[in-house]
Order: sequence, then C-alpha cells, then structure tokens
Amino acid sequence: MHTSLTDPAPAEPTSPTPEELEHQKAAITRLGDELRALMEATVRTAASPDTLHRVADGVRHITGQLTGRRRARAEIPEVDEFPGGARMYSPVTGPGSPLAPPLHITPDADGLVGHCTLGIAHEGPPGYGHGGMSAMLLDELMGRACAAAGTAGLTGSLQMRYHRPVPLETPLRVLARITGTDDRKVFVSGSITTGADPDAPLVTADGVFVTPDPDRARALFPGLRPQG
Repeated sequence: MHTSLTDPAPAEPTSPTPEELEHQKAAITRLGDELRALMEATVRTAASPDTLHRVADGVRHITGQLTGRRRARAEIPEVDEFPGGARMYSPVTGPGSPLAPPLHITPDADGLVGHCTLGIAHEGPPGYGHGGMSAMLLDELMGRACAAAGTAGLTGSLQMRYHRPVPLETPLRVLARITGTDDRKVFVSGSITTGADPDAPLVTADGVFVTPDPDRARALFPGLRPQG
C-alpha cells in the first residue's frame, strides 16, 4: 500500500481517561467473579461425562471470544498500579484473576491486614487450604507492606511455620508488618488466623525483601512507567 508524503501520520495511541480505566476495571472484576464461580463449580461438580464434555465445548467457544491484542509477558496493564498498588490480575489480590481468593487489603495500625476466604479450588488436605496458598498470601501481603512503607522490594527469603491447618470456606485474616531495615533489606513478619480467632495463629512467616537499585529495577521491569 502506497503512502504519499501528504498523507497524515498515524495517530499516537492515547492513554485511557480515569473514567475509561474504572469502566475497564469494573468489567474485568465482573468477568473475574464469574470465572471464580465457574472454577469453584468445576472442582465441586459430580456432573456426568456428557455434561462435562458439553461444558468444555462451551468454555472453548467463550475463550474464542476473547479476541484482540494480547498482553506481552513483561507488559504492565494500564489498569494496574505497579509497584505497590492494585494489580487486577494478581493470583492473590486480583479481582480479575480466577485463581485469586481474592485478598482484600487495608491499612492496619501494625502494617497491612488482608481478608479473604479460600474455596475448594484452593484445597490441599481435604477441607483445608493448600500450604502453597498460605505462602502465596503471606508473600504478597508482606511485599505490599514494604511498598506501603516506600521500600518496595523483591522476596529474598521467606521462612514459613505451619501451626494448624487453614480451613476452607472460613473468613481469614492475614497480617504483615515491617520489623526492621538494613540498607536495601527490609525485614517483615506475617501471620494467618481466622477472622473469628485472630489471637490463634494458623501460619506465621518471617521474610527478607530486597529493594533493587534503579538500574536493576529498570532491567527487571522494562515496562515500568516513570514515576512523578
């Protein structure tokens, strides 16, 4: 296709407005809610093989409707606030992720507190959460505590202690707080309890998070938008 010198240059892509971003987030959240319900129904069903095959065909058809450009591996979605903020597709906190409980985070006097309820899709031992889910919940919240304090970092180490099984379908309380710093290292503690008995720890953890220097951060996250 020939382009003359008088043809207008292609328009630069425009950034979405705050209203457009909120509309997109609402749509992502709605789809995430339905996908979580589907996943939970999938792992609980005793439907016949014929029904499962029919549903699988329907899911394949639905998947085919998610057309358009696909996000690249290191690309940060426009709906995300990275680092330290909301991430719509996080497998821990993301309302758009079918894997996430999701964990809802609020500030607390001692750091950050998160609330969630694990479903059958997160099961390890029958009736209880998978130990990896506990580690993921704590790793996420402890990292977010670092970011909330202005020292966003990557997990250097995470020491877990499992005191009691974490029950499914039970409101949980996850807590993370910073206990100290040493240059680029941030020391964080965390715990998981039930919401009904916050003084009885089910899982506790101690972690070391490391803040990368600016050059390293740019190398690790090439899609990171400039701050300020």
